Amino acid sequence: MRSDVFRTFEKMPARALMYATGLSPLDINKPLIGIVSSATDLVPGHADMTNLERFIERGVAEAGGTPLIVRVPAICDGIAMGHEGMKFSLPLREVVADSVELVANAHALDGLVLLTACDKITPGMLMAAARLNIPSIIVTAGPMLAGRLGKERLDLVTHTFETIGRYKKGELTLEDLKELELRACPSSGACQGMFTANTMACLSEALGMSLPYTGTAPAPLAEKKRLAKMAGNTIVNLVKNDIKPRDIMTPAAFRNAVRVDNALGGSTNTVLHLKAIAEEAGVDFDIKLFDELSRKTPKICSMRPGGKYLMEDLHYAGGIPGVIKNLLPLIESNPTVSGVDIKEIGKNAKIYDTDVIRSMENPYSSEGGLAILYGNLAPEGAVVKQSGVSKKMFKFTGTAKVFNSEEEAMEAVLNKKIKDGDVVVIRYEGPKGGPGMREMLAVTASIIGMGLGESVALITDGRFSGGTHGPCIGHISPEAAAGGPIGVVKDGDKIRIDIPERKIELLISKEELQMRLKNFRPLKKEVKSKLLRKYQKTVTSASRGAVHVV
Repeated sequence: MRSDVFRTFEKMPARALMYATGLSPLDINKPLIGIVSSATDLVPGHADMTNLERFIERGVAEAGGTPLIVRVPAICDGIAMGHEGMKFSLPLREVVADSVELVANAHALDGLVLLTACDKITPGMLMAAARLNIPSIIVTAGPMLAGRLGKERLDLVTHTFETIGRYKKGELTLEDLKELELRACPSSGACQGMFTANTMACLSEALGMSLPYTGTAPAPLAEKKRLAKMAGNTIVNLVKNDIKPRDIMTPAAFRNAVRVDNALGGSTNTVLHLKAIAEEAGVDFDIKLFDELSRKTPKICSMRPGGKYLMEDLHYAGGIPGVIKNLLPLIESNPTVSGVDIKEIGKNAKIYDTDVIRSMENPYSSEGGLAILYGNLAPEGAVVKQSGVSKKMFKFTGTAKVFNSEEEAMEAVLNKKIKDGDVVVIRYEGPKGGPGMREMLAVTASIIGMGLGESVALITDGRFSGGTHGPCIGHISPEAAAGGPIGVVKDGDKIRIDIPERKIELLISKEELQMRLKNFRPLKKEVKSKLLRKYQKTVTSASRGAVHVV
């Protein structure tokens, strides 16, 4: 074990310091298990994690390990959304991965239970597990319960972000908004739909890094505590058997995760995150895989945003094992932290609601949720959640309305300057240009709320929340700040979007585009934050997962 380093005669000073924390000689001679927790009062998805820490501790101790709690920071994207705070969200992914690496190596921990919930923390934890390659298991804290207003079930995106647009349109009163904001989020947990946090929780299971049902069990349930305790048991067994993340996160595991993602209609952010996790795991992974597997994987779930169901519905219908069961002909054999092959988990699963989890013969759509588009506007690719787009907008040609920041675009939307037939172009919001590649949920939700979801498209070199739906295309690469073609789009240009053909084109001549690019000098924004300046210097394109070159 790695902690054997502390058991030599020469490491007497280290042992003395460990005793100072309250550990005994017996404790030090057991496997040292880091419970890396992102508990914080700031984030609803993480607010009750201290309870889960206790149950993980019990599991570790029961199985013969020594539990040691470590904390890392967390950010709530919903709270950071729509202002400068969102620039710090994606950089947090790297901070979390680096923090776990620092502590695990400095203290020679034998294994890790990675307790997480929200958007960037879960991929950061998975990146750290892959990078360190010491026995590890992911515990996601679970989704929030649905809000209620009479018989209507509420979720954060539909009933707060999108209602702002409905209010501006005159459909709701200020009193309506006040009631919704008090009722939309009734418990701790990750926001209720198949947004980024819950998508990544589900994909942690599909990758084999979480125990079955962990990704969907709602945060307030006793079941979640039992799963946490079981994870504590499991990590000690993983250490004893020397089973490491790269034994589990194989190329097959990533293909399975992409299939499950497409079947669920998950967040576009998974394109960034799976790419980054694969790079840490040493797995060759091209974002074209999303499109290749999307064409072969039917969408068998209808999840909000844009769909019918919430995370609690998916859990009670059979969870991710149920989804895997109905995808079995496509799923590849692969080990999991549970010790059971992913295909066996699927075979043994039960499905209790065949509308929440449909069969491959009766899907919601014949293709998966995500598509990768290419063209002269996005030579390295762009991402769209096609499952959230009206069929009417699958082929669309519109007139560019260009904005150099999210704030400029938001002002135009709320002041009703965006009309039917427009393509809202938001640039300089990519990994380098933001910097930080902000999510644009406030803008996209307002467009939907104002009734423009079937007449206006939005394209950006930034990204979207998992809560975004509608004809919104993000991750356009190269970004404007890197000299990408989105930087030379002008007001009044025509843009064609063709999702079935996977095309996004600026409708000007090749000669005109070359001339514009030749004369293009990207806008340089003042960046006051030292952290963001460091991030900007090393971050790569969204097409590479916004990973860092060092």
